[in-house]
Parts: sequence; C-alpha cells; structure tokens
Amino acid sequence: MSSDPGATYYAAFCALAIMTLKAVNEEVIEPYMDEPFHVPQAQAYCKGDYLTWDPKITTPPGLYALSVFMKRVFMVKCNLPLLRFTPTLSLLVLPLVLTRLLCFHRRERPPHSWFVPTTEGVILSSFPIAWFFAFLYYTELPSLVFVLATVVVATQGKHWLAALLGVMSCTFRQNNIVWVLYAYAASQLMYLRTRRAPPGARAAAKLHDPPALAASPMDLTRSIMSFPQILPDILLSFISYALALAAFGSFVVWNGGIVLGDKSNHVPALHVPQLYYFVGFATILGWPVLVSGEGGVKKLAQDVWARMFGSRRNTVMTTLVSVVMTITVHKFTIHHPFLLSDNRHYTFYIWRRIFMVHPIVPYLLIPGYISCAWAWYLRTGQDQTLLQNLILPVFVLPTLIPTPLLEPRYFLIPYILLRAQVADAPLWAVIVEGFWYGAINGATMYVFLYKTRPGVGRFMW
Repeated sequence: MSSDPGATYYAAFCALAIMTLKAVNEEVIEPYMDEPFHVPQAQAYCKGDYLTWDPKITTPPGLYALSVFMKRVFMVKCNLPLLRFTPTLSLLVLPLVLTRLLCFHRRERPPHSWFVPTTEGVILSSFPIAWFFAFLYYTELPSLVFVLATVVVATQGKHWLAALLGVMSCTFRQNNIVWVLYAYAASQLMYLRTRRAPPGARAAAKLHDPPALAASPMDLTRSIMSFPQILPDILLSFISYALALAAFGSFVVWNGGIVLGDKSNHVPALHVPQLYYFVGFATILGWPVLVSGEGGVKKLAQDVWARMFGSRRNTVMTTLVSVVMTITVHKFTIHHPFLLSDNRHYTFYIWRRIFMVHPIVPYLLIPGYISCAWAWYLRTGQDQTLLQNLILPVFVLPTLIPTPLLEPRYFLIPYILLRAQVADAPLWAVIVEGFWYGAINGATMYVFLYKTRPGVGRFMW
C-alpha cells in the first residue's frame, strides 16, 4: 500500500459515504422527488421486464441496467436501499477516476495502483452536487464517472475504449455525447502539443496554439487557420468517436428527438444566461482553489482588472461584451415554472431573493460574470495552451444553453472538468476546499434528513 495520505483519506471518504447512505435509508424510507419514477422502472428491469417503460422518464436506461448488473454480480435485491447503493458505489469509484484526470493535467505519473487516489482526488469527489446525489437513485453519479472515464482513457490514447465508455455514458444522460467529443478534442490537443517527429523524419505540421496567458485574439484566428494542415494527423483517432456519434444519431432519428418520454416538460430553449449562472456557481463553489495562485487574491484581482480595463482595447472589448450580455439577459432569461413553484431547492430561494429583488439586479451582475470568467481563464491557463483553455467553454455551450431550467445538477460535469484543469493547486487550498465542501454537504444533508417541513417536504439541491 502506498504511503500517500490519499489512501487514508479515501478510506475515511468511503466510510463516511456508507454512513451517509445508511442515514438516508433510515430517514427517507419512501422514494423521493424523482425516485418514484426511477425505482419502479429499475425493479421492472430486475424482474426481467424490459418492455415496460414509464413515459415520464426522459433519460435512457443505463442506471437500471447498472442495477441489474449489480444484482446479478453481487446477488443483491432491488429494493430502495440497495438501489441507492448504485450511485453510492459510483461515488466510491469517483476518486479513483478523478486522480487519473488530475494527474493528466498536472503532467504527473499517477499512483502505481488504481486503488490509491490522491488527496486532491478524494476532496474533489466530495463536491457538493456529486456528494448529495450519490445517496438518491439518480443518474448523476454514474453519468459523471463514465464521462470522466471516457476523458481519462482518451488522454491515454485508447480511443476505441474511450468511444465505448462514451456510448455507455450516453445511456445515463443523452447530452453526454458532447463530452465524448470533448474527450477526443482534449486528447488530440495534448497529442499535438507533445508529439515529436522521429529522428531524421520531416518535421510534423504544427497547430498554432500558444500559451493561454500570452495569447491574443489574433492567435485564435491563426489557430483556426492552421487547423487544416494538422487534420490528417488526427483523423485516424476520430474513427471510433465517429462511430459513437453515428450510433447516437441513429438513436435520435429512431426516437424522434433527444428526449425520451416526457418531452413536454423538456423542450429545449435558448437560455444564454445559463452560462453566466454556471460561471457564478463555479466561482462560489471553487473559490479556495481559484484564489490559490501565485500572489493570491490581490494578484488575481489585478490580473482580472488588467484583462478587463488594462488597455484601451481591453476596455472596448469589455464594453462590447457587456452590451451583448445585457441583450442576452433581457431577451433570453427564462423564469421556468418549476423554478418559481418548487420551494424545496436552493435555486428557488436564490431566484426569489437575488434575481427577483429588482428588475435591474440581473444586469448588475454582468460585470461579476465577466470578472469570474476571466479569473477562471487565468487560473486554468497557468500551464495550458490557448485552445486547451477554450475547448471546455466551447463544449459547455451545447450542454447548457438549450436547458431552460436553472438546475445545479447540470453544472456537475462542467465544473469537475473545469476544476481539474487547475494544475497547481497548493495543498492548503485543497484542504480549505475540502472544509468548504464539507460544510456545505453537512448543512445540506442535515436539513434534508432532519428538517422536513409539513406540506413542503425535504429541502435539497
């Protein structure tokens, strides 16, 4: 066994997760929120009835298939407590996969054993959205684990396995197809950055991709212009992902759309401010690591100010971006009926007590959104190229913009992928991050379990 303290933290993490699952099963003895749809469907699958389908369910049957697999391997029953163990088991696997992703971004060799995660991998796995939904029979945790496994395997150059894992991830959430393509793009950018031509061979074509913090807008144009010349070098690796994309396309044609079941409550809409909410959410949850760069908060604030107003060009660009964002807030803000009516979620109170205090509030937040976006760009760009820094925002667009409901669960995968790109987080920041996550998890779980309100129910994310 490795002497890495991550192994000790992982043991404590697993023990605490099992204890939390036990507490949830003792207090929440009936299916809650979305579980009344998922649990009967899983139990039908456990009985071998694969033709029955609840039309209210909008996601594919990957969660139920995983429970059937666990039933057959571990000979467990498909009652509510043991069904909930399916996402909890995914939570226990999460630090192991996250460790590989963090080591990739840090350019470090991962631990010798798959079963010895790093301290940072364990702490990031306690991210509040991941932790909370690990104890209810929801798709979030298996979906996250399969997406991260897809990215990790792709960065190792195992593209056929990555495509297979990516297809499996889509059986939990359809829009995971976006992250399958992200896995390919991330792996190829690193491949193009690190490849070397054999001795005596002709120099390989290069993609223009300067360091993120030294790049200018013109560099992005040059990167796009240089892309065709490297295309032959990356096409072979795309074959497996193309087949995954074709399989997904066939499903969409067969199904008549992306959404299964209850399409009426899941109509895509142009929801541009969802991107702004995500940036704010990521900053509030990830502030310990965000401010942990060299020079601390003061240096980060100075750098953000310089990016926004440090020159005439920057000031003009910030003004133009602010105008565009103002228009999008005015035209595309969605007051979703679920958000306005369901007072069992954080978002209900955030919306009521911040965004609806006064009509001008959503516009006053725009400079904050821009500042937060620049802060993350600067933080993740310490050891990344321009394109490595930009591909995640590009792939976040199709996952968030079409979703009309402000729902923190939609931010889970983008946040984990963003946070993992901070390659130089010092230990003190990771520890503070752990206490921050722990405080949120403890408060949320305590209220969920022990502070039910008559006529309202249990408060949750």
